[in-house]
Amino acid sequence: MPTSESPPDPFHEHDHAHCAAAVLRRAEEQARTEGVRLTPVRRRALEILLESHRAMGAYEVLERLSAEGFGKQPPVAYRALDFLVEQGLAHRVQRLNAYAACLSAKRDHSPAFLICRGCEQVAEAEAPELRAALDGLAGATGFRIERSTVELLGLCARCTEAGL
Repeated sequence: MPTSESPPDPFHEHDHAHCAAAVLRRAEEQARTEGVRLTPVRRRALEILLESHRAMGAYEVLERLSAEGFGKQPPVAYRALDFLVEQGLAHRVQRLNAYAACLSAKRDHSPAFLICRGCEQVAEAEAPELRAALDGLAGATGFRIERSTVELLGLCARCTEAGL
């Protein structure tokens, strides 16, 4: 458990059920507001991503969807995952060639992903200072950033303590 001096561990210490329910509520509200369809397969793909804080490959999501009767062809998963990314409900983690549910309450944001190579969990960290630095760097050349993804690979506190 974190002490008053240490920050909470974004990989292991939180109310996961509350976290997942909040994302699903946001997805439903956003779909209503924007007039897009959160179809059963899209919703189930998001639920699958929300089951743990690790990124999942499209074929892993497809296996789960297929086992539940949503179809066996890769486009089933890819279309659902592409929709979730386009709507800001999931992120594509390039390093892992995988997808992770977006845990932010903000649709448009620039998170940094902390990827633990030990337990394979992924933490999405808000990084406004980093975004400001990137905007400053790009702005100096007249470049306007539309999307950025920062991925940091390392070990979470628990895996570091375990000597991985």
